[in-house]
Amino acid sequence: MTARYLGPLPVHGRFDYLPITRRTDHAWPNGARLAVYLGFNLEHFAFGEGMGAAIGPTVPHPDVLNYSWREYGNRVGAWRCLELFDSLALPSSTLLNTALYDHCPELVAASVARGDELVGHGHSNSERQGDMDEADEGALLADCRARIEAESGTAPTGWLSPWISESHLTPDLLAEAGYRYTLNWAHDDQPMRMRTRSGATLWSVPYPQELNDIPMIIARQMDAKDFARMIVDNADEMLAQSRSQPLVMGVALHPYIVGQPYRLRHLREALAHLARMRDRGEVWFTTPGAICNHMDAIG
Repeated sequence: MTARYLGPLPVHGRFDYLPITRRTDHAWPNGARLAVYLGFNLEHFAFGEGMGAAIGPTVPHPDVLNYSWREYGNRVGAWRCLELFDSLALPSSTLLNTALYDHCPELVAASVARGDELVGHGHSNSERQGDMDEADEGALLADCRARIEAESGTAPTGWLSPWISESHLTPDLLAEAGYRYTLNWAHDDQPMRMRTRSGATLWSVPYPQELNDIPMIIARQMDAKDFARMIVDNADEMLAQSRSQPLVMGVALHPYIVGQPYRLRHLREALAHLARMRDRGEVWFTTPGAICNHMDAIG
């Protein structure tokens, strides 16, 4: 009898399966085994249309409750987070909607003044690029890169799609637009080289969907103190695991969530723990762009 349902499943073809136990060993700068970075999402949402995270019941547009809750992040929460990062001398990667250049350019300027890496994150989180055709998606990637370079002086090398939304061609289009890494794929604890149709290298740098305040605090309704404890526990466990393999740990933050005062209090304790690990030389506190550069250097 023919086994009709036991054949191989469709695959993406971007990389092969390779278990974490069979990887080439290396060390991060200064001999560290664990690389840690902050993914700080600065986002802007259209008023009266499009998508957006919700803390309360969604209503027909204009959804003033959820729009204004998200806007708190740009007006207050982000500034409190930047003060926290400064107090601990922590670098950050700013995942940037280019609509912020029109809406609140001084917030972007504050990240640039800190020396933070700017990562492309679409024009607005009100839309998904996976719904676009090839021409429109390619134009979005190119336009966002050009806008960041024109406004802030440096073209981004990395990309995170709004809502992690991809078409089947997104990695190809990223490489062709000049990006060197993507944060979209949450499949590993190490950077992975992806195949693209042009043959250009595109690194997949790990970006968390667990250590991420949206799925944890909003979707799973986790308390802020428990989310902060997750960050600490994850860092301690990954530090132990990194004795066997060099690893990457990202922390994904949105200022309209963790910038709320009672949540920031707990985040402060978690980031202070990471800063102490850095000060003891246990981790390389860095940015995803620097991780990409290191992978390029070691091949």
